[in-house]
Amino acid sequence: MSNTLFDKVWDSHLVSRISNGPDVLFIDRHMVHEVTSPVAFLGLKNRGIKVLYPERTFATADHNTPTINQHLPVSDKLSANQLKVLEQNSKEHGISYWGLGHEKNGIVHVVGPEYGITLPGATIVCGDSHTSTHGAFGAIAFGIGTSEVEMVLSTQCVMQPKPKKMRITINGSLEKGVTPKDVALYIISKLSTAGATGYFVEYSGEVFSKMSMEGRMTVCNLSIEMGARGGMIAPDEKTFEYIKEREFTPKAKKWNKAMNYWKTLKTDPNAVFDKEVTFNGSDISPMITYGTNPGMGMGISSEIPKVEDQSSASKSYFKSLNYMDYSEGESMIGKKIDFVFLGSCTNGRIEDFRDFAKIIKGRKKADNITAWLVPGSHKVEQAIKDEGILEILNESGFDLREPGCSACLAMNDDKIPTGKYAVSTSNRNFEGRQGPGSRTILASPLVAAAAAVTGKITDPRNLF
Repeated sequence: MSNTLFDKVWDSHLVSRISNGPDVLFIDRHMVHEVTSPVAFLGLKNRGIKVLYPERTFATADHNTPTINQHLPVSDKLSANQLKVLEQNSKEHGISYWGLGHEKNGIVHVVGPEYGITLPGATIVCGDSHTSTHGAFGAIAFGIGTSEVEMVLSTQCVMQPKPKKMRITINGSLEKGVTPKDVALYIISKLSTAGATGYFVEYSGEVFSKMSMEGRMTVCNLSIEMGARGGMIAPDEKTFEYIKEREFTPKAKKWNKAMNYWKTLKTDPNAVFDKEVTFNGSDISPMITYGTNPGMGMGISSEIPKVEDQSSASKSYFKSLNYMDYSEGESMIGKKIDFVFLGSCTNGRIEDFRDFAKIIKGRKKADNITAWLVPGSHKVEQAIKDEGILEILNESGFDLREPGCSACLAMNDDKIPTGKYAVSTSNRNFEGRQGPGSRTILASPLVAAAAAVTGKITDPRNLF
């Protein structure tokens, strides 16, 4: 019988199937952070039970952490308390804890792959929607709620209805200046933020096979923004090379045994998906959003679509444009920007900083721009220094901050002020996502860099 990659991984982790109910799925790796875990640990305490497999759970502080002066006590009392509670819970249950000051500290979906916690064919969960990032390695990875976090801590299993299967295929070549972030935003603009609801997506085709592992992580990260339960890409030689010799990957004979299994993790030729979607890579240009959800995106040189061209209700469409203070039919080129944010679990990896540096090298930061450049981990931070990127940033008038989720969401000090515009390499542009009243424009690191040196929305292809 022909099976999809998703079926192979899901079925191999199936503990039991509840009649007319969800499946009980065994979880290989569980990652926790300070926001969604406290109530789950409290539930364990109230029930008088311990974490079943503490060696399968990894804790890192990221959402509430400051990105400057991390050596000082955290000033925000709520954030400081959440960080303290995570540390206490991790210590009590024997869980690896990577808090502020720890060399492995960073954004949960950045450090997981960096240390080989993320492996092909694994099931991975976290109390965070963008857990889908780990699907880039051929894993089934998805976000869970607080009650499910408690379920995994206590049983190492989770109950989930098995999603339907969708395959998105993109062949052809990407033009210069088009990044994995653009590919993801393009897909979402075509399918909408609900277009993959109820599905687990497999990405296939030349565009994805040519992508780096970091690019694949960006695409899988954004799967959730089109409503999918998660996204995954079949592991290949790039995958194996990336994870080889990392701290938590199998070694010696165990590596060889794992490789024999990992090489079977691909969709069989005659496997059937519930839905197939195909795009052409040459149709994708640098993307930018103009509204208040990730599906409101377009090619950067296009005009904001008119309401009659939208499937959404006209009132909500105009409400979104009114919030952004934009009008249908306008060009985004030349729109003034106040902030630029490079970072997050979507675009906080070394490849993203390399792209940013390509544009700003030999140029200066625009006077009207406040730029927050935040590496996703200390490994990324060190690579920025080792590769000479920090020198390029500093010469152009930019400073590098310390690792954390930063301005992706308004849970720490890095908030965009009311009414201000931010070109952001993060994943969501909802009203107030980056701060009350803030206006977020999602884009790639190249588009962010172009805005940072010109002070306005600029097509990065004009700066190469």
